[in-house]
Amino acid sequence: MSKINSIREAIETLSDEEYAQLRQWFSERDWEKWDHEIEKDSKSGKLDFLIREAFDEKRHGKLKDL
Repeated sequence: MSKINSIREAIETLSDEEYAQLRQWFSERDWEKWDHEIEKDSKSGKLDFLIREAFDEKRHGKLKDL
């Protein structure tokens, strides 16, 4: 039996509360990975085009000040 099948079977035995906790953990884990990826991309300059686009939009009067 594969790990995935074993995990699936274990998940099927969870109570509703335990299942909700597992889903919360997955969600938090996904957001954490996303945050790390955004931070890495930001430091590497991959997101600099967004700053340039925002300044261009502001220069053309398409952005409002916050």
